[in-house]
Amino acid sequence: MPDEVLSALQPRAGGRYLDGTLGGAGHTSLLLDASAPDGRVLAIDADPLALERARLLLPDALAGGRLVLRHGNFAQMGELATAAGFAPVDGILLDLGLSSDQLADRERGFSFAQDAPLDLRFDTTRGLSAADLVNTLPDDELANLLWRYGEERRSRAIARRIGEARRHSPITRTGELARLVASVVHGRPGGIHPATRTFQALRIAVNDELASLESALPAAIELLRPGGRLAVISFHSLEDRIVKQTFQREERGCVCPPELPECVCGRSPRLHIVTRHPLTATEAETLTNPRARSAKLRVAERVAEHAENAQAGSR
Repeated sequence: MPDEVLSALQPRAGGRYLDGTLGGAGHTSLLLDASAPDGRVLAIDADPLALERARLLLPDALAGGRLVLRHGNFAQMGELATAAGFAPVDGILLDLGLSSDQLADRERGFSFAQDAPLDLRFDTTRGLSAADLVNTLPDDELANLLWRYGEERRSRAIARRIGEARRHSPITRTGELARLVASVVHGRPGGIHPATRTFQALRIAVNDELASLESALPAAIELLRPGGRLAVISFHSLEDRIVKQTFQREERGCVCPPELPECVCGRSPRLHIVTRHPLTATEAETLTNPRARSAKLRVAERVAEHAENAQAGSR
């Protein structure tokens, strides 16, 4: 959603922007171009390979100091931006989920269309892999994980089938896991692969994606200057719900019970929601990029300090 992102963040010359999910550097490149000649972008990614690719793709921006790259989870953006001298910023983008490069990497296991190691980590230098979870979690914990993060209705049957298989030998390949799930979940013609929700759940769990998002949103709000904007692209309902509820809570400000006659919590609104309903990809984009069908873009703007004080005083 390149046009929608640029319209949301309104990058300008001399501005400072943060791309918390560098990925293939597509959005980072757009922000650099739109903020030329002296705008700067701090790009963060948990995947070291994404940083390596960006160094090859954008050497001039790096050499000129307009692009700064940092390895880490976007939940760490506050400390990373402060250490890089990038606080406050004029705009922040979080494009959640997988990058096309990660999907295409056969050794990462993100696409089970081709057999690969069962890894699913964004950062392969740390943490447990999907194979670790699949082979060590008790059946009931594995079933709860598949339901919580994948909303998989057959989670208990899948967990039992995995438990039976791993007693004979560890499950280490994506193809093997996909076949196990397909033996329990029968897909519909033209529908998603039966293992899609299982792999989604494992990926979210391995990378602690929802907890990272819940930590990243408050950090992003703190980093924004008054008038700065936060744009978040999500790809499934669990992510979108967190973004929506956070935006609503931060726009409301006050958390006092509704029966109180006046505010006693002292919390002021920190955001103004720009998109009351999420923006979605155009039909033209979904034809060339099918993954964009499920994308939802929500945008909010940091409330200026004088507006915060005025609203607080009115309570």
